[in-house]
Amino acid sequence: MKIGVPKEIKNHEYRVGLSPASAKELITHGHEVTISTGAAAGIGLTDEAYRKVGAKIADSNDAVFAESEMIVKVKEPQPNECKQLSKGQLLFTYLHLAPDPVQTELLLESGVTAVAYETVTGPGNSLPLLAPMSEVAGRLAAQAGAHCLERAQGGCGVLMGGVPGTEPAKVLVIGGGVVGQNAAYIARGMGANVTILDRSIAKLRELDAEFQGKANCVYSTKEAIERYARESDLVIGAVLIPGANAPKLITRDIIASMKPGSVVVDVAIDQGGCLETSKATTHEDPTFVVDEVVHYCVANMPGAVPQTSTYALNNATLPFTLSMANQGWKKAMQQDAHLLHGLNVHDGMLTYEAVAQAQSLSFTDPASLIK
Repeated sequence: MKIGVPKEIKNHEYRVGLSPASAKELITHGHEVTISTGAAAGIGLTDEAYRKVGAKIADSNDAVFAESEMIVKVKEPQPNECKQLSKGQLLFTYLHLAPDPVQTELLLESGVTAVAYETVTGPGNSLPLLAPMSEVAGRLAAQAGAHCLERAQGGCGVLMGGVPGTEPAKVLVIGGGVVGQNAAYIARGMGANVTILDRSIAKLRELDAEFQGKANCVYSTKEAIERYARESDLVIGAVLIPGANAPKLITRDIIASMKPGSVVVDVAIDQGGCLETSKATTHEDPTFVVDEVVHYCVANMPGAVPQTSTYALNNATLPFTLSMANQGWKKAMQQDAHLLHGLNVHDGMLTYEAVAQAQSLSFTDPASLIK
């Protein structure tokens, strides 16, 4: 199979779909890999690193899209990239379609078969291709929040861990999944006073045991969200409904009630955000202020640390990339129901129910397409 890796064009996005090691693995199995020149420069890799493993270097993204049967990316295709996709091509990347009707429409019009990293499942309803970036984003959320608390960034000037004789920052993490767990881990490591809200008692027990009582693990209710948000210096939104719009758990009224100079980091922004006041920002211009509360809503947070992120992502995606390249997407999905859950779009049909519901569009059961 001809596999193409374009250079990412989203603002300050330096990750790359295939590392040289991943490319070599695919080439060893008889596939042809073509990568855009300079695609991995953001993680310190030259074109020569790919040539050494047998990959071809294209002089432009246009050539990659035109010549490839399978496109492997990191971020969702931008509008001009969507227009370069065509019927019969296979796209494997993050999509986050639910809050993005423009991308959905363009992918449907293209006729492409699009498989989303974030909806591929694993045992126990896990999300193995989302998990590594959730780990990165969670850890970055505490780091970014700490920076935004600095007075020069518009924050209230509270140090996360304080110093002897002063109080540490109060940090609220909403959602105890992979993002929330990692955000709490870093915030607690920085010395902050951390509260985690979640609606699963089993998850709260697990977190309480992990943090050995050093994080406050509380059942999530509207009242709890309101009360803890008002008291917090930093709030990290870490909720997720796979493939669907994130629920708006922090209302505009809650934002208005928070302390001046407090900070909110909305890690759910890829799925529309869990704050009523959220809007997607970029690494170039990451924050805005509503009611004296600093909002950090960068939609590609892991892009800030592309070396770590690229290798962590490739470790997770390579087995699925190889499976679809070796067998074709249909046969691979016949053998792996978890991979089938990743199918979001095929030949003008929307095949992920949560996206269809979010956008009031017709839904085609993906199982009917692989029989």
